[in-house]
Amino acid sequence: MQPSAYSDQPEDVSPDTSGGAVRPEPVEAVEPSGGAACDEPVDWLSLPEPVRERIAELAAAALGKLPTVDVPRQLRPVARFAPAKRAKLGGVPLLAALRESPRFRTAVLEWLREHRQDALDPNAEDSVAGAAAATLLGEAGASTRVRLVARNAEETTLRAERDAALARAQRLQAELEQVRGELEDARGAAERARGEREAELDKLRGRLREQGVVLRQAKDAAEEARAEARRAGGRRDEEVAALTAQLDRERQRVAAERARADKAVADADVARQSAKEARQADEVRLALLVDTMDGAVAGLRRELSLGAEGKRPADTVRGASAGPGAGRVRDPAGLDRLLALPSVHLIVDGYNVTKTGYAELALADQRERLIHQLAALAARTGAEITVVFDGAGVVSVPATAQRGVRVLFSDPGVQADDVIRNLVAAEPDGRPLIVATSDRAVADSVHGAGAHPVPSPVLLTRLGRT
Repeated sequence: MQPSAYSDQPEDVSPDTSGGAVRPEPVEAVEPSGGAACDEPVDWLSLPEPVRERIAELAAAALGKLPTVDVPRQLRPVARFAPAKRAKLGGVPLLAALRESPRFRTAVLEWLREHRQDALDPNAEDSVAGAAAATLLGEAGASTRVRLVARNAEETTLRAERDAALARAQRLQAELEQVRGELEDARGAAERARGEREAELDKLRGRLREQGVVLRQAKDAAEEARAEARRAGGRRDEEVAALTAQLDRERQRVAAERARADKAVADADVARQSAKEARQADEVRLALLVDTMDGAVAGLRRELSLGAEGKRPADTVRGASAGPGAGRVRDPAGLDRLLALPSVHLIVDGYNVTKTGYAELALADQRERLIHQLAALAARTGAEITVVFDGAGVVSVPATAQRGVRVLFSDPGVQADDVIRNLVAAEPDGRPLIVATSDRAVADSVHGAGAHPVPSPVLLTRLGRT
């Protein structure tokens, strides 16, 4: 059996001041007296930790082999622990059962006598094993052995603390020596730095003297520059006076030029008035020519029985009208008849038509597709075609327009519907106008202005045949 840390006699270790070595000093050991009169009962709850662990280990080894009837009820859960964990996790319950249950303690002693006879030797070399055996056997000297173990443990702890303190003191001494060396190095570096600073200071003093000389030279140069500036100021005043006189002469010349310009403006007004009177005379002659041509056209119309374009007497009769649907196109055939009229103008509500026909496309693709179809229609019919799109949100417009199609975008803050109404209002009376839109408000307003509204599906049907 290996001797425990508590089996040796306690030793005291003190530092050797002569050489720094550590030497042991003997300490008187406490031996059990063996007398029952001076001994005390063992307090199981205050046993030293090594003795408690030894007793718990022996009890845990026996617990797994004892019959169930010999195991107290509170220890039966502990008996199911793994052998390696039984003493560690169930140490407190095991010691309490050994103290309170003589039957359990007797069963443990019997098992130890049969299987671990060496564990019940109070005179073992290991003081912890001897104290544990004496405690289990209930010997009279058990408390003395327990106190010996406790004292040995305490002395061992104090010895370890002392050794740690000595080691810490030695480490601090080494650190102090290192700090002293570093301090000496720092002092040397400081001396070298002081010398370098002195040398640098001497250099700076020399440079300062040089700068003083340069400064004096600069002051002299500044005085000369100020004198030159005063002389230049005198010359500048003379030049300013000359320029002022020249400016006055230029002002007089400009005044004369302005007078001549005013006279030229007056002459231009006279010429403009003369031109206006001449233009009015030309307009009178042109009006006479137009009247003559109107008479000729009216005579030709009567001769060819083409009828008149203006209102007839029957158009002025009150109490009757052509009906709410008059002038509105309902089918592609009616649209074809209107497109066949001379000088017809087709105005298209762009997004109203595209969102009716192919709303699934992007707006740019919708515009491109409609413009291509309208260009084909213009080439086939010769009609003037204008398509109006809402300009809000338009990032880019086509670089080149299709031939025969006018593409307009409404300005910011202006709706495309208002642009369409303005286009209709801008046309002269009597010109055939077609407005393609399914917007009822737009259709009603342009119909009132003399245009022919065409629903978007009708135009899409016609474009599909182009």
